[in-house]
Order: sequence, then structure tokens, then C-alpha cells
Amino acid sequence: MLRPLNSNKKLQAYIIGVALGDGNLSNPNGRATRLCITCDRKYPRLIRKMRNAIKLLLPKNKVSLQRRHRTFLDISCYSNYWPKLLGWNAKKGSKFSQKVSIPCWIKRNKQYIVECLRGLFETDGSIYLDRGYKMVMFTSIIPNLANDVYNLITSLGFKPHIYKLKQNNKSNLYHIRVSKNISEFLNLIKLKKR
Repeated sequence: MLRPLNSNKKLQAYIIGVALGDGNLSNPNGRATRLCITCDRKYPRLIRKMRNAIKLLLPKNKVSLQRRHRTFLDISCYSNYWPKLLGWNAKKGSKFSQKVSIPCWIKRNKQYIVECLRGLFETDGSIYLDRGYKMVMFTSIIPNLANDVYNLITSLGFKPHIYKLKQNNKSNLYHIRVSKNISEFLNLIKLKKR
């Protein structure tokens, strides 16, 4: 029997964004799907935030931290809700091969879009200076996800740019950059890496 899943759609949208960014599904014991979110240990507040969000989403499930490397750790939780909630399956290959995308129910609601984008940017995004100007960038090798992020940012009234970069013998790398109204964008999605 499945333990209860928190019905808060904003919370679900945030976790979906985090999982689409740095999440990985597996089924090591053959009974339950495991979500593993890899995070750099230099962001302890972000790690706590993600762990607490998963605890809120699945209050009866154990959420653990596992050190994989001296600089990285995994936030891990088993649940058979993961495939349905996230839209991909542990046994069907990588997110890239499954052509993951953002669920339609998120795309139809501004609050859910903001939460999902926050999760995506906290995992696969960056804030940096280019010639003294602040920029925000999201990076992915998954074409569907890159297009979704571009379209969602556009739906919020911003004008992002998307760049496709060819990698050596690998898939393309997509950069979605916001270079105007950065303070407004950061305030809207409440983006803080630390």
C-alpha cells in the first residue's frame, strides 16, 4: 500500500523541477522506485531545503543523505509515486532517452511554473556576471526540457535566448539565458543557490 502523497501542487511542481534537473530514478530492490538528487555539498541550505521539501511531499517516507564523494551527496527517497509524478520510469533509461518534459498541468498555472522553474534553476541553473551585467542561465542536454524551460520563461513575460551547442561526439547542449530584467526574474522565482 502506498503511503500518502502531499496534494500540494506547488510543492509537487518544485520537486518535479528539482528532479528534472539533478534527479535520477532507479529501482535497486525491485520493489520501490528511488529518487536520488545529487547536490554539491557547498550548498548546505539548498540541500536542507530540498530534503525538507521531499519530507513534506512524502511525510511517511524516509529521506536520507548519502555521501557519494567528498564534494557531492545524494538526497534519496523511495516511493512508487515517483514514476507517475515525474513522468518517467526507472527501468526505461536516462531522462535524455525518455525525452522528459515538464508536465502539462504545471504549464497551465503561473504559480506552478514559478515553483518548477525554481527547482530547475536551483539544480541546473547559474547566476553569473557577463561584462559586469548579471545573467541567469539554465543548461540541459534534453531538447524537450530546454524548449519547455524557454517557453515557460517566455510565458512569464521575459525574453530568454536559447543556444544549441554541439558537444564532441555527444548530444547537443542547450543554454537558456535570461539577460534582461534579471532582478525581476530572480525575485519572481525566489532563486537562491545558498
